[in-house]
Amino acid sequence: MRRRDTAVLTAVLAALTTASCGIGSHNARGGKVKPVEQVAPRYAFNDDDASRKRLAQQERLGLALNRLRAGDLVDAEKYARAMLKHDPRSVDGHTVLATIQSEQGDTAAAGASYRSAAELAPQRGDVLNNYGAWLCASGDFAQSLYWFDRAVTDAGYGDAAEALANAGECALQAGQRERALRDLRSALELDPANRYALESMARGEYGNGRYLEARAFSERRLAAASANASVLQLAIQIEKGLGDKVAASRYQQRLIKEFPVTATAHPKANAL
Repeated sequence: MRRRDTAVLTAVLAALTTASCGIGSHNARGGKVKPVEQVAPRYAFNDDDASRKRLAQQERLGLALNRLRAGDLVDAEKYARAMLKHDPRSVDGHTVLATIQSEQGDTAAAGASYRSAAELAPQRGDVLNNYGAWLCASGDFAQSLYWFDRAVTDAGYGDAAEALANAGECALQAGQRERALRDLRSALELDPANRYALESMARGEYGNGRYLEARAFSERRLAAASANASVLQLAIQIEKGLGDKVAASRYQQRLIKEFPVTATAHPKANAL
């Protein structure tokens, strides 16, 4: 899927960074729960031991994420596997390992790890969304939509718009335009500036020959976040469809200036 690998990596890092910042345990809705301390000595010892194990896992997670951000995939994998050695059912361990494997180009292993995380946390929207995104990127559209649907049922998932945007983009690729529009509009109701939903809406409207509507979504997308090569190429095509050579040329110059490698690699696609 276009932009999916980068988007999944960004979302995973953000979610795991948030998870690794806390010290107390967390309930299903993400609220911090203060550990019980005023108990009989033998229970206090057990609680302290559990706390130490939890903190050690959080430290391993933090190290894995730091090494991943630094591009050191070897050490990142070492710390992720250390998490799973101490707790084979660690959802964060499987998730960060999947992200590392994806960065290493081992898509099959990444998919297995994302699935393990989803099976261990069947109610966690972020985890289900990650696996759905991997499935869509792998071309398994029907299965990806199933997992996206499950992700948005998590009432505690704070980024349901992301799963809906992913579902809409995937439905577009599957040729399910009605489903795509439904999910993308729902995503924009939750997050009017969701750049993925806006780009997908622009792409969908362009594909339907509705160039004015496509332009409106394209302009909203460019106002919502920094441009990437994909959205500038789309803007060029939309303006060409509208017959506005001046606007198309303006976007083409931006593409050449901001993404010269892409502009050079696909000169015919970006030509006016």
